[in-house]
Amino acid sequence: MNSCQIVAMITLAVSLILGVILYKIFIPLLRKVKLGQKILEIGPSWHKCKEGTPNLGGLFFIIACVVAYLVGTWRLSSLGILEKQTNYFAMSITLFGLALSQGVIGFVDDYVKLFKKRNKGLSGTQKLILQFLSVAVYLFVNVRYNGYDTVIEFPWGASVDFGIFYYFIMLLAIAYIINCANLTDGIDGLAGSIAFIISILFLLYGLNSDNMAIAIPCAALCGGLLAFLIFNFHPAKIFMGDTGSLYLGGFIVGVVMLTNSEVLLLPISCIWIIEGLSVIIQVGSFKLTGKRVFKMSPIHHHFEKCGWSEVKIVAVFSAITVLFCALTYYLLII
Repeated sequence: MNSCQIVAMITLAVSLILGVILYKIFIPLLRKVKLGQKILEIGPSWHKCKEGTPNLGGLFFIIACVVAYLVGTWRLSSLGILEKQTNYFAMSITLFGLALSQGVIGFVDDYVKLFKKRNKGLSGTQKLILQFLSVAVYLFVNVRYNGYDTVIEFPWGASVDFGIFYYFIMLLAIAYIINCANLTDGIDGLAGSIAFIISILFLLYGLNSDNMAIAIPCAALCGGLLAFLIFNFHPAKIFMGDTGSLYLGGFIVGVVMLTNSEVLLLPISCIWIIEGLSVIIQVGSFKLTGKRVFKMSPIHHHFEKCGWSEVKIVAVFSAITVLFCALTYYLLII
């Protein structure tokens, strides 16, 4: 095991240990002050038993992730490895900038739900405006200051320069995928498991390509998510809330963008995209025909109503994610 791999493993371990400590401390406190999840009437009626489960779990794996990243970066610097890493800090700042800005939007939404007692949080319009602003700033900085361009490259070797239209295409695509990640957070362990698998993929890719700007943040996220999943697997003792799900969406999108392979957002986000499409299809079908395509959307609730357990849904969706991540890894290294 070389120095970079050792630092990545230390980063993961720090995030995991810190995350477990935070959850052990704050889950009882959140229960005590009754900052629990409210199950809306439009939500699955069989989830009513989960009402009162502590929310804001995403906040703690975010803290663990950021602290572990700083520890890993410090260790890389002390070993002299950062001297060989081009644009390490610029890439990290844009990655965490997108992820944390989305996390802040999610936190504001959770805050309104939990403290202002408005069950639906921010309105859809308010959320979208904030997200579009965050993503627009991210894209501008990436192209203007990080040396990225408006060319989208395809795995089969073709590339297209979309010029000014690149910003509009990616603005819509990134915002859509981040919101799909949010929709996936509907049953115990699902959103965290999928993001964990994707972060493992990019941790391996970062180490294989000697790109520490990808490997160290992903190692930090892996540890934090693993700590979270210990307490979030069915039956969940804590939920991540919009704080966590929007952060994960922003983080994963940011990591993919660091590989300069935007098209790879499609395979790695396959479950997220399907979840989002199921909502669009359901709403569109009901408005046009008065009929529903699915028993309930997002699609994980459809499978629940078909009799699948939460554990089975997480297992199947995770297996699909593993297959598509394996495909993505192959496309990255060829």
